[in-house]
Amino acid sequence: MKKLLVLSIAFIVVSAIFGTIEVVGQQILRQDANDPQIQMAQDAATALNSGASPTSLVSGKIDPSTSLAPFIIIYDDSGQVAASNGSINGHTPTMPSGSLTASKGRDYHVVTWQPQSDVRIAAVNVAANHYIVVAGRSLKEVERREGHILQLVVVGWVASVLIIVLGMTVYRRLGQMNVKRKS
Repeated sequence: MKKLLVLSIAFIVVSAIFGTIEVVGQQILRQDANDPQIQMAQDAATALNSGASPTSLVSGKIDPSTSLAPFIIIYDDSGQVAASNGSINGHTPTMPSGSLTASKGRDYHVVTWQPQSDVRIAAVNVAANHYIVVAGRSLKEVERREGHILQLVVVGWVASVLIIVLGMTVYRRLGQMNVKRKS
């Protein structure tokens, strides 16, 4: 019974360690995915606050369902698109109004946005005078990397569990050998 308790505790500890590694790795990747958008959205908001027109801040069209490039959508106070270079299937995606208003009174608001089932975007919203700037980019590559980290963590967890079981087996056999020698 004591050996089973020790084995159970070892499995729990190893699982907790590898679970923590997975969560930390995923969070680092996901938080780093926001960095370019924070800079883009803050720079665009600063330009708008200095009198730039929304259309002067965007050019071209970027489709996050097929491109990893960052894009900008600028909304006016009423939630209407004032300018955008982000487009999915030929249309500017519409961010939920709750996400747009969440940036007011903050430096920025970060959200994972899924405008359609096969598109996930790391989006950052920054409030400006009479506008809300949304900068985003596809999470496709980040999510691939998260999957790779998960695979590595699972391999490490399985290897650790096997080492624990092997170690307990060897320990038990050595104990049995010592008992036989003493008798």
